[in-house]
Amino acid sequence: MTAQPTTADERCIRHLAPHHWRAADAALVAKMLSEFSHEGLLDPEHEHRLRYRLVSDDGQTVYRFAARRFALYHWHIEPDDIERLCDGAHLPLDAAALLIDFRERLGMSDAVLSLYLEEIASTRYSAAFKRATARMSAADFVNADFQAVEAAMTEGHPAFVANNGRIGFSGTDFAAYAPEAAAPIRLVWVAGHRSRLSFAVADDRTVADHLAGELDQCTRARFDETLTARGLSPADYHYMPVHPWQWQHKLVFAFADEIASGHLVHLGFAPNAYQAQQSVRTLFNHDVPSRCYVKMSLSILNMGFSRGLSPYYMGGTPAICDWLADLVANDTYLQDKGFSILREVAAVGYRHPRFDAGLPPGDGANKMLSALWRESPVTRLGQGESLMTMAALLHRDTEGRAVIAALIEAAGEGVQPWLDAWLDAYLGPILHCFYAHDLVFMPHGENLILVMRDHKVDRVIMKDIAEEIAVMNPEADLPERVSRIAVPVPDEVRTLSIFTDLFDLIFRYVAPILELQCDFPEHRFWQRVAQAIARYQQAHPELAEKFAAYDLFAPRFTRSCLNRLQLANNRQMLDLADPTASLQFHGHLDNPVAALTQRAVSA
Repeated sequence: MTAQPTTADERCIRHLAPHHWRAADAALVAKMLSEFSHEGLLDPEHEHRLRYRLVSDDGQTVYRFAARRFALYHWHIEPDDIERLCDGAHLPLDAAALLIDFRERLGMSDAVLSLYLEEIASTRYSAAFKRATARMSAADFVNADFQAVEAAMTEGHPAFVANNGRIGFSGTDFAAYAPEAAAPIRLVWVAGHRSRLSFAVADDRTVADHLAGELDQCTRARFDETLTARGLSPADYHYMPVHPWQWQHKLVFAFADEIASGHLVHLGFAPNAYQAQQSVRTLFNHDVPSRCYVKMSLSILNMGFSRGLSPYYMGGTPAICDWLADLVANDTYLQDKGFSILREVAAVGYRHPRFDAGLPPGDGANKMLSALWRESPVTRLGQGESLMTMAALLHRDTEGRAVIAALIEAAGEGVQPWLDAWLDAYLGPILHCFYAHDLVFMPHGENLILVMRDHKVDRVIMKDIAEEIAVMNPEADLPERVSRIAVPVPDEVRTLSIFTDLFDLIFRYVAPILELQCDFPEHRFWQRVAQAIARYQQAHPELAEKFAAYDLFAPRFTRSCLNRLQLANNRQMLDLADPTASLQFHGHLDNPVAALTQRAVSA
């Protein structure tokens, strides 16, 4: 019998081998037990020593597991240490079944559970693919290419359980556009009539200059000819990129009237191949790495949001980035630390007249056609330097070995010097922006790029600026085009930008890795954090009143819960007009540096 070629339908399930699925399922169950317990959604009963148990809502199923407890109510649970039992018989670990077992305690409505089960299935689908295609050990990351690291990431967000939902992708779309697939992506380009479309650029360029840097002249001439052949004038249009998924699944239908009227004109593909980044809708120019990243509307549902881009925000994006870049360039402390940002140097947004007139700006229909360009970090490298997403520090390979441990071993100077270099480059600038400028970012791993030298962190680069930045002072004296980032934030919430975003969502995971894989006790890690804070405070006595008002050595802080947020509404987690009001708080966490205050200050 003649062998039949493998079809796309078969390729998209090739990685769903039983052993990959079991491993992905068990790992997600371990994460669910850990993170749901951390947020107080589950309350494991202590049996003896390191053993704990949970009984399902109906009393029929028992989970027994070993857990190591760490600061910030962190539960370190390994998949092999979990049993699921019913009437004494062992059952396979199943992430979807766990949701059913504890549905009442998780507080899930029918609507939330229906979608969440789909998100959990998609997250496991992605995890099984990553296991089936894993080629890099933690040690391989040490000298790996920037984009090889980006594609090899396995965990997604460290706290969110359902972090790879990507509702809207087909199996073929996953293979074409998922970051872990690392397939080359060519962008669809369109011409938008200037009456519909706004194009903003940074102060150091014009629209023409910018497009000349991103598209070769032959491509621009071809686009001009496409318009001319239809009797249209190129002077009446701006060119913009569109994610190919967005074109096929959204725009050809939702913008059909605009296409028919000639306000939106399809131009075809540009030649450069791009690679999807961890955020999915941001792409890196693989063919010409010095060219900009491109971030585009991608109306899939992922981690509590439809991932569109607002055209109403695009107009101010380059101005906000210019303002921040100027602030950083003129701040001696930030310059001494080598801290920098990747500006979003151009942004374009198309307003469909019917959606614009009939729906609020925050509606997903008004976010279907926007794009921005972000500077590439590649041009900032010196001799002997390399780039790595900070999210890689928490990555563990299929043998459980963590990248941060491999980097420390490769650097060869021990844990403490490596940590101090990282904290000096990362924590120091974040503290300075907070105290000196009332300025906060979203400083999680995916938004930071590490510049590595001799396997140690030399400096950090912050990205994803305009949508995530805030000045926590509504009276701040800001240029008009930047004023939207000045927001009121209650005093009791301000320090959560450090406590939650750094302590709980980065450091909480680093400390156990160092203890378990590098023989570096957890208390010593938190001592290094306390020392870094104290060094900054001692160097800036002029900010003493702010240090007292926003005390990072306070005994405890409010626990802000991300999974509770997603379980409350997994279609729209936050009201973006007032995100603070949407946050989910549950109790408090003991501050692991509180008891180290005197020791840090006297050191």
